[in-house]
Order: sequence, then structure tokens, then C-alpha cells
Amino acid sequence: MAKEDIIELTGVVEEVLPGSMYKVKIENMPNLMLCYTSGKLKQHKIRIILGDRVKVEVSPYDLTKGRVSYRL
Repeated sequence: MAKEDIIELTGVVEEVLPGSMYKVKIENMPNLMLCYTSGKLKQHKIRIILGDRVKVEVSPYDLTKGRVSYRL
């Protein structure tokens, strides 16, 4: 999958799960998306807490899972 195929969305963290997983409410979407943190966020130990606005990268093939790439 090429870099151009990735969809970037913004949302709010609704639930923090163990293992650096999150349930994120995406703007203009009714359901929650299961997301994990990207490598750079783990590398620099950036904390994501409940209520944070985040940027999520999603594959066009599976819109139920994503990767948190940036904390707004």
C-alpha cells in the first residue's frame, strides 16, 4: 500500500485501552474506531489521554482500525 492510499481523519479519544490502544470517535462518523499509537509517538513517549484530539491514519481497505499519528 502506497503512502497516497492512506486516509487522514481527526477525532477525539473516547476510551484508553491497555497496550497503547485507544477508541477514537471520528468527526462525522457514528461509531468508534480502534487505534494504536504510531512508532514516533512511542519512541518519544508522547502520552495520549482521554479527551485528546488526535490525527488518525486509516487504510481504505479497513475503516474500523487506524493508527494515531499526531496529537493535536
